[in-house]
Amino acid sequence: MEAECSCGCGTPSRSVFGTVSVRPGAARADSPSQHTIPQALIPAGSFVMGDSSGDRNAADGEVPLHRVTLAAFSIDTTSVTNDDFARFVDATGYRTEAEQFGFSAVFHLALAADEQDVVGRPPQTPWWLGVKGADWRHPGGTRSDIEGLGDHPVVHISWNDAQAYCDWAGRRLPTEAEWEYAARGGLEQKKYPWGDEEIDEGGWRTNIWQGEFPRANTLDDGWLTTAPVRSFEPNGYGLWQMVGNVWEWASDWFSPRYYGDSPLQDPAGPASGQSRVLRGGSYLCHSSYCNRYRNSARSQNTPDSSMGNAGFRTVAL
Repeated sequence: MEAECSCGCGTPSRSVFGTVSVRPGAARADSPSQHTIPQALIPAGSFVMGDSSGDRNAADGEVPLHRVTLAAFSIDTTSVTNDDFARFVDATGYRTEAEQFGFSAVFHLALAADEQDVVGRPPQTPWWLGVKGADWRHPGGTRSDIEGLGDHPVVHISWNDAQAYCDWAGRRLPTEAEWEYAARGGLEQKKYPWGDEEIDEGGWRTNIWQGEFPRANTLDDGWLTTAPVRSFEPNGYGLWQMVGNVWEWASDWFSPRYYGDSPLQDPAGPASGQSRVLRGGSYLCHSSYCNRYRNSARSQNTPDSSMGNAGFRTVAL
């Protein structure tokens, strides 16, 4: 099992906090789907996958560049929101892994809990806290809630939780190749969904960190943590915030060497692994520390890990 994500502002794995409780069996999500997120049809085509900007992170496996051809697919125009996830939970009684384990990872400036609720602080990334009672309904801990945040992306969702939602919704998680192709919005070999212009050129284009990470956020884009899913502008395919705001789970197992052996047609990732792929960066990414708010950037975490800056979107079967 991975000790932690290589991206310290990104996604710490559950194991780094050293606190694990026995999980009860997860509820089966077998009620009729109420998945209502608008869809974008992504046309069949090919694109050059990987980093062509030179901003890659060596350990992430963003190269070699390789051309991939994909069949058409339909994808959510936004991340799954708190309201969307609440419909799933109301219909099924599902309990997320954060609820079952009893804790999840919270960024230190977002903490809304008593000090005794903090059960761990990884020495390599001390801005992440393991917090008892932190979950999708309580993103900062027990003193927080999601009132007024119905249109924000749901967070504290593990890969396994996202898969359970997909099972209920008759959906699936996007492959890593589908995610990157969709994020590019029809633009070839560009750094961001809108092109190569930097995020703050001509006004903020997505929700990332501003100021000195991890101590002070100037809130130039208006948000300390998540923003509503339809903030800023959609890309050329009509997809909102494919980079920034929250990391999004992909279906693939992660390997930094996969691109060297990737199939040219509809690649679906390695056959096995320890961690699943995450894409898109989050509100904690900053150019001085974590520049993974790019189309080609990759991250990973164990399937049972959850944190306050990761969610998901889905595609049609």
